[in-house]
Amino acid sequence: MNYQETLNYIHSLGNFSKPATLSRIKLVLEILGNPQNDFKAIHIAGTNGKGSVSAMLASIFKEAGYKTGLFISPYIIDFRERIQINGEYISEESLVSLSQRVIETKIELTEFEFITAVAFLYFKEQNIDILICETGLGGRLDATNTLENLSACVITKIGLDHTAILGDTIEKITEEKCGILRNCPTITNPSQPKEALEVIKNRAKELYVPSSAEILKSDINGNQFIYKEKEYEISLAGEYQVENAVTVIETVIASGYDISYTHIYNGLKNTFFPCRMEVISKNPLVVIDGAHNIDGALCLSKELEKFSGEVTALIGMMKDKDCEEVLKLTLCHCKKAVVTSLKELPRSAKAEELYEKARKYSETEICEDLNLAVCRALEISGDKPLFIFGSLYLASSVRRMLKEKN
Repeated sequence: MNYQETLNYIHSLGNFSKPATLSRIKLVLEILGNPQNDFKAIHIAGTNGKGSVSAMLASIFKEAGYKTGLFISPYIIDFRERIQINGEYISEESLVSLSQRVIETKIELTEFEFITAVAFLYFKEQNIDILICETGLGGRLDATNTLENLSACVITKIGLDHTAILGDTIEKITEEKCGILRNCPTITNPSQPKEALEVIKNRAKELYVPSSAEILKSDINGNQFIYKEKEYEISLAGEYQVENAVTVIETVIASGYDISYTHIYNGLKNTFFPCRMEVISKNPLVVIDGAHNIDGALCLSKELEKFSGEVTALIGMMKDKDCEEVLKLTLCHCKKAVVTSLKELPRSAKAEELYEKARKYSETEICEDLNLAVCRALEISGDKPLFIFGSLYLASSVRRMLKEKN
């Protein structure tokens, strides 16, 4: 198979095509020689912030001179983005050859299980120093939960998301996420809901909860803050990223690696992560954010509020999300909104349904076609800010369109 045929095969597997279990991935990894045991890892689970925390950690370890693997999901720019070493995506040739080796095990896998096996093989063969690994969904039955050689575990902010799969309470969801915990330091978000924190305290062998940081500056260009008498700067926008950053700082310290303050400072400052309050244009201001659940909407609403009701929103969401609450939290800070849908995705909420909800909170237009919706949103926002949010799928698609347009 060539690269495109390999991608087509991987996507054909589906992520919910088989019951959730670790038995299949464990069997495949055993056949492949258990590559996941050949490197150290930091394992990250949570509802919000997993990607940002992973990106910051990878940037810091790279800055400190470690050969750093990064495994994330979903991807925004390129499928190969999910598997990186020191910021370089896995090559098409490596993805094809390693996929063939997984196929040859003759074990039927889901898409996420398959790409996890490919990633672990790649990281072993590339002889990395450490892997920064984000769970796909949950933790306990996530394919990445085959990692055992851990330097630290991180539980980011817990919220109500994927409730049909993980449970309908904060406590149930946290229990699932805590399935990744091992006999190593656990670090969690400083503003973790108390229900979640109690579960984490009961499950963690050695728990670190960061203290609060003093924010010196926070705007669309990033954040500056003081944490434990040291000053830091992060390029990722949104005040919530400061909480992610202090979680990262404590993780680096607890993991036991020889990493200096300068490495941490530069690593945080140089972190780039697409579609997380990402500024696509400064004049006029165009921002893309992946906010798609209640916690994400709460964080985004704090940023929208800073623009005094001058924002136009372009929104598309998945129908299994709490669309009403996300729109209620965000659109009260927006002057106008354009709602759309991603017709190629069966999970996408219909534009008509979003319109009926959105019009209660803001002056709203409906535009079924995504290309036309982008053009219309740019037109009515004029020289005022445009924020695009509601789904990482929407963020990824619109980001690509706007980059091509520019």
